[in-house]
Amino acid sequence: MIAVDTNVIVRFLVRDDEKQAETVRRRLKQAEINRERLLIPLLVVLETIWVLESAYDKTRSEIVNSIRDMRQMSVFDFEDEDVVDRWLADGGDAKADLADILIAHAAQAAGCENGITFDKGAAKLPFFKLLR
Repeated sequence: MIAVDTNVIVRFLVRDDEKQAETVRRRLKQAEINRERLLIPLLVVLETIWVLESAYDKTRSEIVNSIRDMRQMSVFDFEDEDVVDRWLADGGDAKADLADILIAHAAQAAGCENGITFDKGAAKLPFFKLLR
């Protein structure tokens, strides 16, 4: 299996560099023809969220829908798919940042009972407790 980096995902989603976007499209088509699976690590999902929010001003729903659409593509495997699916279920409604929601779900999947943070926004999630 081959892992996919954030810049490849961003080119695919945003198409801000047409040459690179076309290269990604061809590579995904090749993977589809060869029935190859490409891994998207959780860290790439996290970084993609951050890049789409901060560099491209994408909305919460645009980001969640983009990841949801990719989740349905036969060429992609996501690291810890259950975490991604829980994030997708919570991402549209929870009051915390999308990245914090993903961090909470990943930590819970790793066996953590809760998390500590200075981030008041993250502390809106039941998982996080404010560190005082």
